[in-house]
Amino acid sequence: MDAITSSVPALILIGAVGIPAVIYLCLGLGERILSGFRTTTAGRLRPWAWLLLPLLIVGLILLYPLATTVVLAFADADSSQWVGFENFGWAFSGDMISVLGNNVIWLIAFPIGTLVLALIVAILFDRVKYERVAMTLIILPTAISFTAGAIIWRQLYSYQPPGTETRGLLNALWTLIPGAEPVPWLLTPVVNTLALIFVAVWSSLGIAALILSAAVKNVPQELVEAARIDGAGEWRIFASITLPSILPAVLVVFTTTVIFALKVFDIVYVMTNGNFNTDTIANRMYSELFAADNLGHASAIAVILLIVALPIVIINIRQFRAEESHR
Repeated sequence: MDAITSSVPALILIGAVGIPAVIYLCLGLGERILSGFRTTTAGRLRPWAWLLLPLLIVGLILLYPLATTVVLAFADADSSQWVGFENFGWAFSGDMISVLGNNVIWLIAFPIGTLVLALIVAILFDRVKYERVAMTLIILPTAISFTAGAIIWRQLYSYQPPGTETRGLLNALWTLIPGAEPVPWLLTPVVNTLALIFVAVWSSLGIAALILSAAVKNVPQELVEAARIDGAGEWRIFASITLPSILPAVLVVFTTTVIFALKVFDIVYVMTNGNFNTDTIANRMYSELFAADNLGHASAIAVILLIVALPIVIINIRQFRAEESHR
């Protein structure tokens, strides 16, 4: 501990002085070299000279670990020999099937639940005078980290057997119903997964509602008024005018929640650690890497997550470019 404490000032000095100095020297060296070229040639090369260092940093931080992970996915637990696609076969067999099944539940319930509730909040709150106060209450949970939120809800889901003192708020409310027994929310399969998903929805609803609320406010009001004059009901206006107008924002919320559902870790780790059939792909990757010390299995899961997430990222990029081209 003393060694770590003593090295903190040195690390701060390197970060505050060393890194900017290196960047300055590299850019200065690049400009010095470019000064020897003709003006037109230097103008063409200057962007690459300035981008060279950032590209090297991106390659070191992103591309090198990515390439290393892909290589390790085809090796055994200690990376001593090649095993081909054996790790990927393991990822789709045995108890991993239940893990994948849990992630499928997350991929369905979490994006749909978040999107539907955020749409309801955005549309209903847009019509009330106390919208700012109501939206503030919805956004408040986003100020809490997923880990802190998971700790809070783990206490709320707390279960004590019948006949003992009930300490969990939900079971305390539930047992107020005559004849109702305490429910083991985090111990019952499927119910516990849905309980974890609810915590994720509670933590993510504020940002999703904020994005959709901004989109709803940009819906052309002349179209809405014209539809009302023509006798269209609220559901018709929503389906024909509001929803098509806010579709890009809906797509952003949906794709981001899908990506979160793919890599959900902290809520599962804190509340159940994957026990009681609540394990997810990201949590299993963590346990394979740090508990089982199996680099091959953990790397294979990471590669699978990357492959599944790439199409979603591409959709987001194309949507962003389409929006930019219409501005």
